[in-house]
Amino acid sequence: MKDKLLIIGASGHGKVVADVALKMKKWQRVAFLDDDKTLKKSLGLDVIGDSKDLKIYIDEWDVFVAIGNNSIREKVQEKLEAQNANIPVLIHPNAVIGEEVEISEGTVVMAGVVINCSTKIGKCCIINTGSTVDHDNLIGDYVHISPGANLAGTVKIGKSTWIGIGSSVNNNLNISKDIIIGAGATVINDLNDSGVYVGVPVRRL
Repeated sequence: MKDKLLIIGASGHGKVVADVALKMKKWQRVAFLDDDKTLKKSLGLDVIGDSKDLKIYIDEWDVFVAIGNNSIREKVQEKLEAQNANIPVLIHPNAVIGEEVEISEGTVVMAGVVINCSTKIGKCCIINTGSTVDHDNLIGDYVHISPGANLAGTVKIGKSTWIGIGSSVNNNLNISKDIIIGAGATVINDLNDSGVYVGVPVRRL
């Protein structure tokens, strides 16, 4: 771990990520890179360059991808890994993390999250504000679990799936990769085909 943290992406999600990092109190300096040339500060922190400037900082800074879009976040994360960047895990001090929970690099766990025991969470995921992930879940890489979503026990979520705000997933279910679950939806059966699912219970659009 290094004493400075560079966050890629200074918009709304980036600000929340920075807020988590500041509250962790592990870095002497936190700053942003963003391709919007008009941005000079975000959350009172400096925007010190754009994505092309990463090579200047990568040796001396920890680097974290704060981009909401799953596919874009994956591409940037892979570039960082290819350059041997040091990529931390960010966990808000007010999150509750159970025993035997594994969280991979590049994942952020926001305020009010509960992750219960024996759950594994992949790399570069977003476990967003106030969501709950119960026991024995297996969350794939680049998954976004939105604010207020609730996953019951023994749920498996495939790579790059997006679980919408306020949605619920019943226990012992498998949700495949590249699926979008709409806001407030309820999942009561396995979802095996990629696509967008909405409603109570969910149906595929």
